Order: sequence, then structure tokens, then C-alpha cells
Amino acid sequence: MAATTRKKKDAEPAVEEAPASLIPGLEPAAPKAYTVLARRYRSRTFDEVVGQEAISRTLQNAIAHGRTAHAYLFCGTRGVGKTSMARIFARALNAKGQSQAAEIGDAIMRGEDIDVVEIDGASNRGIDDARDLIAGAGIAPARSAFKIYIIDEVHMLTVQAFNALLKTMEEPPAHVKFILCTTEPHKVPATIQSRCQRFDFRNIPATKIAGHLRDVLAKESIAADEAAVMQVARLANGSMRDGLSLLDRLVAASGDGRISAQLLSEVLGMPDGAAIAGVVGAIGSGDARAALERAAALLEGGTSIEQALELLADRFRTLMVASVCGESSELLELAEEARREAVRDAAAFEPATLAHMIAVADAVLRSVKQSAVPRTIFDAAIVRMALAAQFAPSSAHADGPGAGDSPAKKSLRPA
Repeated sequence: MAATTRKKKDAEPAVEEAPASLIPGLEPAAPKAYTVLARRYRSRTFDEVVGQEAISRTLQNAIAHGRTAHAYLFCGTRGVGKTSMARIFARALNAKGQSQAAEIGDAIMRGEDIDVVEIDGASNRGIDDARDLIAGAGIAPARSAFKIYIIDEVHMLTVQAFNALLKTMEEPPAHVKFILCTTEPHKVPATIQSRCQRFDFRNIPATKIAGHLRDVLAKESIAADEAAVMQVARLANGSMRDGLSLLDRLVAASGDGRISAQLLSEVLGMPDGAAIAGVVGAIGSGDARAALERAAALLEGGTSIEQALELLADRFRTLMVASVCGESSELLELAEEARREAVRDAAAFEPATLAHMIAVADAVLRSVKQSAVPRTIFDAAIVRMALAAQFAPSSAHADGPGAGDSPAKKSLRPA
């Protein structure tokens, strides 16, 4: 009897625990949606639009003196603050003095206000879209002073759509204002531009981008090497949004919560700065063999010939600025330690030599794109740079001025 009972117990299937998702009160928390840094730290006031102080001041003065135009054209490369400035300007026009100012202002900044209509010119570019816009323009604003149309990438509109829009812009209703944004102003018809006040947004200096990135990192409690921050700022090429997007990638890839130059190299596929400096250093000392070997190692590490030439030209440009302008120059967009290294490395060259090196790198870059033997041309260029003294005019003799200098430094020195 006991054996029978034991056998039955053994035969009973094990009771599986119900997954947490099926147990009342123990449902797993839904993952929170992540907001990218470029959106989370988007400018919300005139003072927060980095690098466009003159435009901010002009627009604020226009509002203060009641001299706002009916149409504006904001021009500039991507990520420099055009759309953010348009929303801030629209909020200043429509939320000021309203009983629901905070609510209206927040809706405008989210792009959800009923009186501030945002239109993407790339996806709403036809004549029918323009007619719908014109029809809506005739309707008075629901709760604000103006009905404002923000048309992003306005250059994407068709000729027919521009023609339809032109009539309304010539004689707009008193309650309507247009803010047109574009990265390609030359594609906007002159007839449209002549009806607008045009503002050209400048590329943001790398130093200002770096300053904003540091503020963002501090708010996010993320540590970062100064050299890495400056490199991200330079790679942004004047676009704050691009800088924040690059920073987002680095934050996601950072396992230890710190952003370093090495991480930047790994994530963006860029060679270590020391590798480029090594090639340039060998060129500066006139050691063709070392320059060729270090350049070969650079390519074997995964750097393309085109990228290597671009990086060499950029390094020569940095040394040229360091040589001509000095360590404290604002044109030298580097961290403090990197500035000192640039000044030290620049001592091996004459400024004229560095300008020549940049020209050689640029010419070779154009050649390798069309050549059947790009590696041969690249190697020849490296040797030519290292032996620059031998390519200089024969009048530059070793016993002349600079006889004790490095080959690169005396290569282009006048006799």
C-alpha cells in the first residue's frame, strides 16, 4: 500500500509556477520610453538657443516694439536651431498675456497647439496641401492672437504649391504669420523670399557645442574626458543636434558610464588619434620609412585611404593653427592637453610647409577616388610628404637658413 502511494506521488507532474505576468499584482513594469538627448534638451527659450544670439535679440526686439513681420525665412544647416527658434518665437507671440499662457506655451513647444500649425514641406509639398493651408488661414485663431504656420523644409514644395502660397503671402490676413525653415534657401523662389524677413542661422562653433554637451553630461551625471567632448563637438560640424545624437550613441555604448576617447574611437570607427599623430610625427622628422610603416598600420587597422587622408589633412590644419595663432587661440578647438601637444608637434614644421601638406592631402584625396591604384598613390603621397625637402626648390640648401631644422621645417623656407 505504501509502495502504491509512493508510486502515485512520483507519477504526479510537477506544478509549474505561473509566470509573474499572470499573477495578479505582480505584472512586470512596462519599460519606460526613452527620449533622446536632442529632444530632451531642446531649447525652450531665446537664451537657450546656442550660437544664435543675434537672431534671438532681433526677434525679441521686434516683439517688444510691435514690429513683427507677417513672414519669416529661417535658413541654415540642420540642427542649428531653426525649428526650435520658430516654436519659441511662436510661443512669445501667442502665449504672452494669455490667461492660459502656460498651457498654450507648452502645447506650442510640443507642436500640438491648434493655432500654431507645423507642416513638413517634404511630405506636404503638393498643390492640394497648399490649398488646404490657404483655406485654413482664412479662419481666425481659436484662442491666441495669431494663426502661425511653421513650414519646415519649405524648399521641398512644388512650384505649383509655391505659386498658391504666394498669393496668401502677398496679402495675408492680419491674424496670420508664416515662419518658413529651410536648409537650402537657394531653392526657395525669389518671389517667396522677397515677402519674408530672412534670418541666416550660423553653424555653431565647436567650443559652444562642447560647452552645451558638458552641461548635458552634468545633468545626466555622466563622466566624460575633455578630449572626447571636444572631439564630439568637432565631429558635429556646427550642428548641435548632430552633437547630441553622437553623444547619445556614446552614452548607450558606455559600459562603465564614462565617455572616453577610446570609446569614441570604437563606436565611431575612427582610428586612435595617436596613430595619426605618429604618421605626422614621422613626416615631420623626415623619416620616410617610419611614415610609410605607420601609415600602413593605420590602413590595416580598418581606416580607409580616403578617411586617412582626411584625418591627415585635419591634423596638419590643427598644427598650422597652433603654429600661426598659438596655444590660446579660439581657432584651436582642442582640450588643454591636446593644445599643448599640437604646439609641440607643430614645432617640427614651418607654417608654409603645413599649408603645403594640406594641399597635397586634398589633391591626393581627389585622385584616389578616381584611380585604379589608390594604395600606390597614397603611399607615394606619404613618402613625398616625408621627403618634402627633396621636392623643394634647389635654392633651399642645407647650409642656408634653418640648417639645423628638421627636413619638413626647412623644406619650404625661402633662401
